[in-house]
Amino acid sequence: MTGTVYKSTGSWYTVKTPNGETYDCRIKGKFRLKGIKSTNPISVGDVVDFEIETLDNVTTGVIHHIHDRMNYIVRKSVNLSKQTHIIASNIDQVFLLITINNPPTLTSFIDRFLVTAEAYSIKTVLLFNKIDVYDEETILEVRYLASVYRAIGYECIGISAETGKNIDKVKDLMLGKVSMFAGHSGVGKSTLVNALEPTLDLKTKAISSQHMQGQHTTTFAEMFDLSFDARIIDTPGIKGFGVVDMEKEEIGDYFPEFFALKQDCKFNNCLHIEEPKCAVKDALDRDEIAFSRYRSYVQIVEGEDEHYRTDIWDKEQDGF
Repeated sequence: MTGTVYKSTGSWYTVKTPNGETYDCRIKGKFRLKGIKSTNPISVGDVVDFEIETLDNVTTGVIHHIHDRMNYIVRKSVNLSKQTHIIASNIDQVFLLITINNPPTLTSFIDRFLVTAEAYSIKTVLLFNKIDVYDEETILEVRYLASVYRAIGYECIGISAETGKNIDKVKDLMLGKVSMFAGHSGVGKSTLVNALEPTLDLKTKAISSQHMQGQHTTTFAEMFDLSFDARIIDTPGIKGFGVVDMEKEEIGDYFPEFFALKQDCKFNNCLHIEEPKCAVKDALDRDEIAFSRYRSYVQIVEGEDEHYRTDIWDKEQDGF
């Protein structure tokens, strides 16, 4: 039988067949994907072949084959630095939820996520959530940050999952597609899913006031069929996002505004860091490229971890 993985708990997988039947499935023995050292060889969104077996009147499935993936979102494993974790696969688009505070979403996190999505040609829409609770100064920060990413070509929407502001715009973009929702814990992913489809009633929790971080309410990635011809993959909150398996020379290609200037650099293999007559650095000097984006790029190229607070739209105070 063939079906799509709708939920993964690490050892068991909920697989749904084209006729709507669901089966709890497991992997028999070791299951390795060629070329991928992953902590989870099978992810939500995968299309798999499985066989049915019945023991003690309990029917389960055994997965024995995974179909080729159209794409996937992958990051470094949190606990095993040499391994990766596939968040979801076969995605039409990603909605990355961003909050300026409560909790803060770092520009380094946004850029690392976008680089990975670009590498697999996955459309990403930036959703700036909780705009109903921001003061005037914070709204200005949202507008500035959105202007940075709109200039690159990313669609940015200010929303409130609590009040429903612009939820209709999100819904329209989701029609007929498989959409993944991603972001830090506490940015409002589950609240947004509930606003889109109230009958799902996903659990939500308040932000920890002590650390300004969200609490994990989604433990495992899970796909849901919605009533308006759409499917979503809700994912656990991501604290950090490590870029996986990219050569230094190709990272700039996944920054669209860098890639557009690449042909004007003196050297074909320009890394845009120390080379002379670099079109990217010239554009940076003319403020045609956002400094926050350039800083993220340098840190990815140099292999630095995402570990800092980034109020880095203020170039003068940054001290880079």
